[in-house]
Amino acid sequence: MLYLRSLLFNVAFYLCTTILAIGGLPTMFFGRKAILELARVWARATLWLLDAICGVKVAFRGLENLHQEGCIIAAKHQSALETIALVTQVKDFTYILKRELTFIPVFGQYLLRSDQIAINRANRSAAMRDLMALAGKAIAERRAIFIFPEGTRRPPGAPPLYKSGVSRLYVAANAPCVPVALNSGLFWPRRALLRRPGTAVIEFLPAIPAGLPTNEFARLLQDRIEAASDRLIADALAADPRLAPNLGKKDEAAPAAH
Repeated sequence: MLYLRSLLFNVAFYLCTTILAIGGLPTMFFGRKAILELARVWARATLWLLDAICGVKVAFRGLENLHQEGCIIAAKHQSALETIALVTQVKDFTYILKRELTFIPVFGQYLLRSDQIAINRANRSAAMRDLMALAGKAIAERRAIFIFPEGTRRPPGAPPLYKSGVSRLYVAANAPCVPVALNSGLFWPRRALLRRPGTAVIEFLPAIPAGLPTNEFARLLQDRIEAASDRLIADALAADPRLAPNLGKKDEAAPAAH
């Protein structure tokens, strides 16, 4: 039954995505905010399907810590789930994402027309230069910037691999940073079909104020996210030990840094 429900969700998810992507094409003529509203409709529909079909709920904690404007939101990255769910909580946002996503037909146009920040990771120096310029513009326009400090999804429990880009962004933007902890990878594992029932938690932690030295910021960010994520993972495993197979290994080889 778990496999069947997971398969049904995936079919419904891609069908919903296709319908909204095609039906929402007129939003491209009405500017960035119209596209972002379509994105929120898509995200809410996805979370509803995930709950209705697979029994996976998403709980948000610490919303009182969430800055809506002119800030960096730095999230742990375990799953596609947080990429979708975070959209529902911020009105005006910009994601930092890999340029290859903009090459996807239709979807890529939505990203470009909504001023998401697409980075060419093959050229590190150019990527950082573009990131600083575009992020500065977004902060000046009072948008929230979503970034995944590890750059790619990591299994829950795997050793952290934080990159320097988030620290450079923090210094250049001179903006507060809201860390985000989560345990989503236990319920929507990366590179896997199964969606396991339960409550995935996304927790916004107290903001790190602007202006800290780079090393202090990097240490605070990693320590806070990792400690809170480990706590959320432990709570979920205590409630349902069957989630344990989705844990990463502490000695798992880390991907090459960019």
